[in-house]
Amino acid sequence: MSGKRYTEEFKAEAARQVIDHGRPAREVADRLGVSVHSMYEWVRMHRKAPQERHDDAALAVENRRLQAELRRVTEERDILKKGRGVLCQGIRAKYAFMQAHLDQFRVISMSRVLGVQRSGFYAWLRRPHSDRHREDQRLLGLVKQAWLESGTVYGYRKITDDLRDLGERCGKHRVARLMKGEGLRAQVGYGRRPRPRGGQVSTVAPNRLDRRFDVPAPNTHWVTDITYIRTHEGWLYLAVVLDLYSRQVVGWAMQARMQADLVLQALLSAVWRRKPAPGLMLHSDQGSQFTGAEWQAFLKAHGLVCSMSRRGNCHDNAVAESFFQLLKRERIKRKIYLTRTAARSDVFDYIEMFYNPKRRHGSNGGVSPVEFERQAGLSGS
Repeated sequence: MSGKRYTEEFKAEAARQVIDHGRPAREVADRLGVSVHSMYEWVRMHRKAPQERHDDAALAVENRRLQAELRRVTEERDILKKGRGVLCQGIRAKYAFMQAHLDQFRVISMSRVLGVQRSGFYAWLRRPHSDRHREDQRLLGLVKQAWLESGTVYGYRKITDDLRDLGERCGKHRVARLMKGEGLRAQVGYGRRPRPRGGQVSTVAPNRLDRRFDVPAPNTHWVTDITYIRTHEGWLYLAVVLDLYSRQVVGWAMQARMQADLVLQALLSAVWRRKPAPGLMLHSDQGSQFTGAEWQAFLKAHGLVCSMSRRGNCHDNAVAESFFQLLKRERIKRKIYLTRTAARSDVFDYIEMFYNPKRRHGSNGGVSPVEFERQAGLSGS
């Protein structure tokens, strides 16, 4: 195990297994395949004095205050962006804007930005409807009936003709406005599928793997992909790199945003841990994180051969999809994560403490990925 390098994220999560979960340091070290000395050093680095914890608590309070202030400022900015057209209009126009955006912004924020009173807005909401509004509602009932009788295929022009046959006096623009407000649309034909000009669909790399998931040796074929995990703080995105030989997760990274840096960190941790020889084939889908210049430059710098799934075909990366299905079925589905930190720790526990060293895998003859590689190494010695 000498010569391996681990990311700071890996060390922190390993230390939390001892500090937060109360597991023996020797057991954690054995499962992760690291020395006990390294394990104790990681634990020592991540233990904090009470004063530091108090400082962290105060910092957390300040962070929450700043986050709340940021949310307020961001909300006011978005209100101004959408409501700049009514800033110079009358109060009724501002009230109408507020009513239309109740599902997006808070009333108190819209009142403050638009310079109106909340009490006036609520009084406006309770006002008796005008004759025009009541007539629109009556006409809307006839519009819905005509639209349903047509089998939901008529547009506003044919609906207007139907209403005029009933003796109603209304214009097509009024009918179009009523239908748009209710989300009633005409049935249109099949849209022409957009096709790129110039013949073939452009691809960054061909599908060199071609679903050949059984490989004869480790560190020759890897696959990678991204999934998402729901928490009360928002999404946590997980990128993994798996070795097709043993199905072991050789690299992973978790971040709050799905950017190119996420997959680069996962691949970097895999390269650090496994130190593959040039020529290793790395397969991914055609997501923007894998087609960008940073990703391609990293592959070229480390001598990795790029392979990509065909567009819209998830079966070309079935091994990565299968791992995510196991992770969510066996662990995530049973949990409710309050914070991203809690989700991160649990996913680390599943990958490094259970899946890699313990979980029996069907493609490995019923042994774990770590044990499968260990047996292969012993048999070849």
